[in-house]
Amino acid sequence: MTDAAALLDFSKTTFFDFFGPLNDAANMEAYAAVAFTSQKILSELIESNSEFYFAMLADEIVGYLKLNFNNTQTEFHDANAMEIERIYVSRNHHKKNIGKNLLNFAVNVAFQRQLKYIWLGVWEHNTNAIGFYSHNGFEVFSSHEFTLGDDLQTDLLMKRVL
Repeated sequence: MTDAAALLDFSKTTFFDFFGPLNDAANMEAYAAVAFTSQKILSELIESNSEFYFAMLADEIVGYLKLNFNNTQTEFHDANAMEIERIYVSRNHHKKNIGKNLLNFAVNVAFQRQLKYIWLGVWEHNTNAIGFYSHNGFEVFSSHEFTLGDDLQTDLLMKRVL
């Protein structure tokens, strides 16, 4: 439970640090009440087709990666693909190549499993992330709606063919 509690705390803190200033507080809290619960994190951790990888510094989580395969992908459910559902890096460790290292790790996982492509969703207003993924070989191929509280937002879907 300690690992799940640490993951939950890190996820929620990182999400609020980045997206909180850009969104309505009530919508953030409404989303967090569903997305960041102990039960949800535990169910994600035990899901056999999802994998978590952590960036650690002196026993502290400074970033993590969540990969989804097969039917755990939030869309598509393609056996030849892998979804990067999350790359989170703590605010204090931005610009230290942790996100890049996590992304490179994910690409290596996909190559080892001989997958055809990697895909992910990124908020249309997150220009830094869009630039990061574009610079690393991802291209926008579609979009979907994402609900944050009662705010309907658009995520761009990006793909990197391997």
